[in-house]
Amino acid sequence: MPEIAEVETVRNTLKKQILYKKIENVQVLYEKMIESDIQEFKRVLKNNEFIDIKRRGKWLIFELENHYLLSHLRMEGKFFLKKENNPIEKHEHIILTFQDNTDLRYHDTRKFGRMQLIKKEELETNKAIQKQGFEPGEKELTSTYLLEKFKNKNIAIKTLLLDQTIISGLGNIYANEVLFASKINPLKKGSEITKKEAQNIVESAAKIIKRAMELGGTTIKSYTSSLGVTGRFQQELMVHKKEGEECKVCKATIKKEKINGRSTYYCPTCQK
Repeated sequence: MPEIAEVETVRNTLKKQILYKKIENVQVLYEKMIESDIQEFKRVLKNNEFIDIKRRGKWLIFELENHYLLSHLRMEGKFFLKKENNPIEKHEHIILTFQDNTDLRYHDTRKFGRMQLIKKEELETNKAIQKQGFEPGEKELTSTYLLEKFKNKNIAIKTLLLDQTIISGLGNIYANEVLFASKINPLKKGSEITKKEAQNIVESAAKIIKRAMELGGTTIKSYTSSLGVTGRFQQELMVHKKEGEECKVCKATIKKEKINGRSTYYCPTCQK
């Protein structure tokens, strides 16, 4: 699943390639992907242009003159830029054709991605955007904030780090890496997290996400070189997908467990 670093990389790449290009045609080949009136969706986009692309957590926010197009990639969503005359592939569901005869195509094998068109004044009250927690690196994401969110939570800290209403943008990869860097066992209950551990999460999340963004994210099965982008952070992963390998810190064997249905990788020695 594309996480905050991958979505940020897609945002920056698209900004260089599609801004201020007039949209001449809109094709919606899988209507369930659009959480807006389909005809209104097409009408607003046609003959319009994107003037900026923002992001909140894992949401891409395409800015038009009077509207925003919200896009969430979910598990395997990808954007491709292609020539208009290229054959439409099986999993290309939304196609925007620009004046220069190029297409922005949204590809999603599992069809979990969603798009929504809203008026600009609706952004501040949009449920999907407003329920997002603070992002790694934001000054509001403090140990005090986390402890307040974690108190009385008798569920695994790994599960809590995936809660987008607490920390926005973290997914399975970076949650595993943040917990390793913070020396916290992923099964530890949220209510048991100490002030120091919460501070470690704040600092580790900011550092790891900053580095991942610098390297273009982590290229794995669900995030590949669409748009000509290939992430390199996978070369710096410490535990994710490292089951059976030696821990780079203590030489113990990395373990894998399922926590609330998510594959969790950790060092049993470093993360007692």
